[in-house]
Amino acid sequence: MSSKFLKGSERILNALVEKMREALFSVLPITLIVVLLNFTLTPLEPIVFGRFLLGGLLIVIGLAVLLVGVDIGITPIGSHMGAAIVKSKKIWIIAAAGLLLGFFVSVAEPDLHIMAGQVEFVTSGLISKSVILIVVSIGIAVMLALGLIRIVYNIPLYKLLIVIYMVILGLSFFTSAEFLAISFDASGATTGALTVPFILALALGVSSLKKDSKASEKDSFGLVAIASSGAILSVMIMSILVKTDKITANLESEEVISHSFLGPFFEAFPTLAKEVIIALLPIVIIFVLFQIISFKLPRRSLHKIFKGIFYTFLGLVIFLVGVNAGFMEVGKVVGYELASLENKSIIVIVGFVLGLVTILAEPAVYVLNRQIETVTSGFVKRKTVLMFLCIGVGGAVALSVIRILIPEIKLWHYLLPGYIIACIMTFFTPKLFVGIAFDSGGVASGPMTATFILAFTQGAADAVDHADVLIDGFGVIALVALTPLIALQILGILYKIYSKKKGINVDG
Repeated sequence: MSSKFLKGSERILNALVEKMREALFSVLPITLIVVLLNFTLTPLEPIVFGRFLLGGLLIVIGLAVLLVGVDIGITPIGSHMGAAIVKSKKIWIIAAAGLLLGFFVSVAEPDLHIMAGQVEFVTSGLISKSVILIVVSIGIAVMLALGLIRIVYNIPLYKLLIVIYMVILGLSFFTSAEFLAISFDASGATTGALTVPFILALALGVSSLKKDSKASEKDSFGLVAIASSGAILSVMIMSILVKTDKITANLESEEVISHSFLGPFFEAFPTLAKEVIIALLPIVIIFVLFQIISFKLPRRSLHKIFKGIFYTFLGLVIFLVGVNAGFMEVGKVVGYELASLENKSIIVIVGFVLGLVTILAEPAVYVLNRQIETVTSGFVKRKTVLMFLCIGVGGAVALSVIRILIPEIKLWHYLLPGYIIACIMTFFTPKLFVGIAFDSGGVASGPMTATFILAFTQGAADAVDHADVLIDGFGVIALVALTPLIALQILGILYKIYSKKKGINVDG
């Protein structure tokens, strides 16, 4: 027994070291950029800069622990649940399970809490955090149920996505500018470090029972994209029904910088720990119910899964504390200072580079990339997907900054043609890559985007006289969620051309 325990501990330790190295190389680029900016264009208060460095260290540790926890805890739970739901062969059970899991996973997603809290802050409570959480979670629940039904009934993903986004584009003409930005940002924020691994595993569990291996491979992706569209639809519908008067917002310029080096970390810890407990508790309860009714997993498997849940909790708390107490504050300051410079091209270039490297620190990106490589048996390489994601997200942040600087450019000027192009491309892209691309859109906009990059654009909007923090400061997550749809479908078309030369069929 003791030797098995030691072997298990050794495996976890080795995995932790490997993830730590992976996380270090992920966070290092953005850290070096901020260090360079600190000594050149945007000197930071020593205490703020010190907290940024400590935050970076916590992000590396938290990211490593989180990824280990996801591997041995969250992913198996999602796979087992997906398989159990489909075995029932009853449509109402599949729909009910989708509604239940979708709501609880979304309402507890830490990224969504961060984004909803920022909306509440900049609007001085006019748009409350709880309203955003509940409305978005209802949308996610409905669309997750629809996504599961799609897999079971073999409805082509690209056809469903085209219908969904045509409805979204139609509703956008009746949605206020403020809520347009919030709706698309909510869609990106809700697909975070916790939700994505769970939904991906759920899709894998449901699709793995299919006899057709090619159909199973393609259906492993796309559920994240369908679920995240629910956030857009629900916020838009709320905007149309409520018909809220124009809301303006600004950052509190008199916000006092804490003079305690460790103070913000200790202040953030209990709040974030509570949010993560709330995030994991419904999933644990549902898993236990499934275990009693359906799974009947052996004690050893249960012990491993609960250990994974603990690591997930610990990793998420450490990661989010580092982001909130270290990274977020610096993002706002850097954005404000760069936007105040006379040469505006500098902030566009810095925005592109920040977007390029921020995606490297997103936990959900690694989860998706591992699943892509596993499902395609190594045909689609993680590094290739990551490279295309980096370029897409870098472009998204640069475009967001340009929109802040030029008042004539509105968010829909990007979103309308962007989604039309993405939908048209689905007819020419291998169907496996359609699912990967639309899932990547949600995955790319995780906790680093919802905190550092959103804070960066809000800081920039606060520094520009004609810009509105609510309309122009938000919207960056929407663009970060859009550009991977196009970038990875381009990758899919390139793979299609390459595969034809090699005599490989990627269309299935």
